[in-house]
Amino acid sequence: QVQLVESGGGLVPAGGSLTLSCAASGQPFSDYAVGWFRQAPGKEREFVSAVTRNGEKTYSSRAVEGRFFISRDNDNNAVYLRMVSLKSEDTAVYYCGASRVYLPNNQGRVGVWGQGTQVTVSS
Repeated sequence: QVQLVESGGGLVPAGGSLTLSCAASGQPFSDYAVGWFRQAPGKEREFVSAVTRNGEKTYSSRAVEGRFFISRDNDNNAVYLRMVSLKSEDTAVYYCGASRVYLPNNQGRVGVWGQGTQVTVSS
């Protein structure tokens, strides 16, 4: 099956920007839709953004809509999450997940997870 590795996390001031990457290996990446999720301390993992297998459709949660932008590059087996206008409440571990579902907006629809990357937004 596919394996996923996230990168690009770090410490950024409020109002700043960051781009996360999710690199895939193993099975053809274009077989999977991909979602980004996040988990803050003491909270459940929540949906952030998702993209379909060929990238023709994306969907984001209301909390990040207009600030976070998901994209993918199947030729390079990668999915990206561009985050702008970051807020302190965006602080969390961010995970990418691969799914056979058309547009995975629920963690129950994810079959494979990466290890996560920490994003910390200082206020």
